[in-house]
Amino acid sequence: MVLQPTHPDDRRPTQGRLNLLLSRAGWQTNPWVDRLPTLLAPLGIQSLIAETAATAKQVIRSNPIHIAVVDLALPLDDQPGTDEESGIRILELLARQPNHPPTVVIKRNRTARDDQRELNAALRAGAFAVVDRPHAQNELESLLMVLRRCLDRHYQSRWPGTA
Repeated sequence: MVLQPTHPDDRRPTQGRLNLLLSRAGWQTNPWVDRLPTLLAPLGIQSLIAETAATAKQVIRSNPIHIAVVDLALPLDDQPGTDEESGIRILELLARQPNHPPTVVIKRNRTARDDQRELNAALRAGAFAVVDRPHAQNELESLLMVLRRCLDRHYQSRWPGTA
């Protein structure tokens, strides 16, 4: 688990105005999930990065999550060949939270049939949006626009907890 930004003296997470859960499917080089915190930290957004479903569960249970970006390719744990449904499980866990955060789903490249099944499961779990995995800069900008719409719709363009 990577918590950003951190307090330089003791490495504890600092409080941002918004906690953003980001899940990482770790096989990409220069993944979008590593670039996003750098863009968002100056705005007061704390990125909580989970590399496995087990880590994501710990993050969700120990931090208020205001918006979540869940990659459906998230491994269950650090072992290869783990459960393919772990991304959906994280969506279901987020949906059961008292303050259900809006979730953006990063879909996997799969067959049309599997895509449809995962899309249906994501929507049943209350996903705000389902997007392709960002690779190019313009795709990352599209993800930022979706996150902005989450903030607009769910928090009326205000930071969570502000009047």
